[in-house]
Amino acid sequence: MSFFKVGEKVVYPNHGVATIEEITAKHIEGIDSYFYNLRLSASNSVVMVPIKNAKQVGLREPIAKSECENLIKMLGDNFSEPPSDWKDRFKDFSDKMRTGDIFSVAEILKILTYLSKAKPLSFREKRMLERARFLVVSELAIASMSSEKEINEKVDLSLSKACVKHGHKHMHAHA
Repeated sequence: MSFFKVGEKVVYPNHGVATIEEITAKHIEGIDSYFYNLRLSASNSVVMVPIKNAKQVGLREPIAKSECENLIKMLGDNFSEPPSDWKDRFKDFSDKMRTGDIFSVAEILKILTYLSKAKPLSFREKRMLERARFLVVSELAIASMSSEKEINEKVDLSLSKACVKHGHKHMHAHA
């Protein structure tokens, strides 16, 4: 009935890596409900997630070590042009962030990094950029068993490659 065990690391969409501290039962309206008590690495706070909703909220294992290289490589690839209206972009990105799919989050990180080099982002997009970066770096660090410093350097390198590729594509498009 429980997918994860106490002590296991999981990823909680939009919050990042967490550790399952315990599995508790609460008697609610005559029914025993079971919860994961997650300790969020980011804030050190505890969140309770009903086990029966774990799949719906997108609780998952961190990506496999073998996926880390793909993620870093993908951060360095070109990307499609985002919606120019920041409100449309923000809605689209918010939906993607909620899925908890780290590759979608990485795509957002790449696009917002590129946009932030061209002009200052809105406050909400700036916060989203920071959150996306935190989610990508913290999961990569856990999955590849590397330090966040090491991962930050790799991420920066890949992001600058993506920005250059996108910039070149732009220049040729307008030529």
